[in-house]
Amino acid sequence: MSTKQNYPFYIKATMIMIGLYLFFYFLYILQDALKPLVFAFIIAVLLNPLYKRFLKLKMPPIAAISLTIFLGFFVIFSVAFFLGTQISQFSLMLPQFLQKSNLLIADLQKWLNSSFGISLQSQANMLRQGGEESKKYVADLLGSFVSSISTTVLIPVYVFLLLLYKKLLINFFFDVFEDSLAEKIANIQSQIQDSIQSYLMGLMIEMVIVAILNSVSLLILGIESAILLGVIGAILNLIPYVGGLIAILLPVTIAFVTKDNYLMPILVIVAYMIVQLIDNNYLVPKIVSSKVSVNAIVSILVVILGGNLWGVSGMFLSIPFVAIIKIIFDNIKELKPWGKILGDSLE
Repeated sequence: MSTKQNYPFYIKATMIMIGLYLFFYFLYILQDALKPLVFAFIIAVLLNPLYKRFLKLKMPPIAAISLTIFLGFFVIFSVAFFLGTQISQFSLMLPQFLQKSNLLIADLQKWLNSSFGISLQSQANMLRQGGEESKKYVADLLGSFVSSISTTVLIPVYVFLLLLYKKLLINFFFDVFEDSLAEKIANIQSQIQDSIQSYLMGLMIEMVIVAILNSVSLLILGIESAILLGVIGAILNLIPYVGGLIAILLPVTIAFVTKDNYLMPILVIVAYMIVQLIDNNYLVPKIVSSKVSVNAIVSILVVILGGNLWGVSGMFLSIPFVAIIKIIFDNIKELKPWGKILGDSLE
């Protein structure tokens, strides 16, 4: 006789909502501890093929892991060094930037006074009030940046430990579930690994192509520090859907300050819009989105929710997270309808 109880839908829905609330609540309050671990997991999955190749060369595991991490972070720090040396060029533009900004502010104040009757004193008071509020915002931003730096130090340590104890962690899941599920668990683990690796490699390829397109466009337009702006735009573009829009602001500001006419900022916007059209209609569907098979509605929604939960980190991690959830749903009979609603199949 079966003892399984079939609870009403409203009870099931209530329990699911409570479970989801507690899950995301703990993700929120533990974000400082979990962020470096999640990023380390992503990096470990990305570096795993290189680690396995070193093992095939008969290298000891610890030596293979150390060399893998060194090469991986060498690439990251090389990019950071390049950006740092390029950013130093902005200091040469600072006097010109301040001079042009003061002229623009003076013209704007006169326009507000003549068009809307806002006196110069009222504008000065509003600027002073805005400055006081911005100081607090900048202080909070610096505090979060320092906190991020301190937690980022843990990422190489976590990557090392995840690669070292990879077999132990995988065997844990095999031991927890019944032997009859071993094949299904192995299939899920393989799909998750392949999906994340393909998605991240697709992102890297997309970033390089977008950086080249951005840089070439800005060089043609004669914008200063075109390569730096192009690379920064490509990095910001890694943030799904909103990063590309944010990336436009910096080159438009540089063009607005350094050029004597207002046509150049418009041309920069047009150039970046063309790059975004190429990216959204060819690069993302062919190189990135095809690796995770998550539909656009779910992608936009989880990016917004990820931003509310973990900020920029949450926006970046949201798509891989949903891709993992979809793979799990697709391999569990009772959850297949949920996996289907997350996917991009129209059938």
